[in-house]
Amino acid sequence: MTPPAMRAVTEETNEAERRFAHGVRVAEALLFASAEPLASEAIARMMPQGVTAEAVLGELERLYRPRGVNLVRVAGKWMFRTAPDLGYLLKPEAEEPRRLGRAALETLAIIAYHQPVTRAEIEALRGVSLSRGTLDVLLEAGFIRPRGRRRTPGRPVTYGTTETFLIQFGLDRVGDLPGLEEIAAAGLVEGQVPAGLGVPLPSDDPALRADEDPIEPDLFDLMAEERLAEAAAEAPLDPDHPDGGAQAAGPQRDPEPRGRD
Repeated sequence: MTPPAMRAVTEETNEAERRFAHGVRVAEALLFASAEPLASEAIARMMPQGVTAEAVLGELERLYRPRGVNLVRVAGKWMFRTAPDLGYLLKPEAEEPRRLGRAALETLAIIAYHQPVTRAEIEALRGVSLSRGTLDVLLEAGFIRPRGRRRTPGRPVTYGTTETFLIQFGLDRVGDLPGLEEIAAAGLVEGQVPAGLGVPLPSDDPALRADEDPIEPDLFDLMAEERLAEAAAEAPLDPDHPDGGAQAAGPQRDPEPRGRD
């Protein structure tokens, strides 16, 4: 006969295992249903009592590692992605993304490694002038964003990368970008690497640097916000009014009866 203390421990263990298994199923469902990567904090809010999101995500990552879909961490969040070795099967059905030209790729690489960086600094690093359309393409794709303004004459805008950039390139953080040794090992550097040449350690810390100021709201944006606030403060439209106009304040009088002709 099992002693009462041992039976209580066994029941408690079984209950903990049941809650953990339920947490795994909940996290799995949330990740499959979400169109965007999920932060562990969002998953933690849905976990059963005593179950941590970190343990559940670790278990899911282990379970899906040998499967056709993997659980991966990108931009500090979690999402399911097709296993890299099976990606070729989906290429015919996948929507072809807009390809970036050489100038856009070079500009994106400079921003990723040197952020926060201004347009003039990008041009100095590339050695050629930068067309306005290049930055527009990267902004439209959502890969870069205006961060602030440099505290220099003219107060130029500084640029940095976005979460979309990390997700698109499968990075958990911008610090996961390859260093010079990895770039050279991949055969992307022709000839011998010059002595003293280095690649800066990238950082996408959203906090403004000491030499950056926040971007002030645009005057036209402020005017538009004021107009929307004024419109919201106006009396609501009366659907029963023949002109659809604003409903008058105060009690409404019944129309005076007409005499017979």
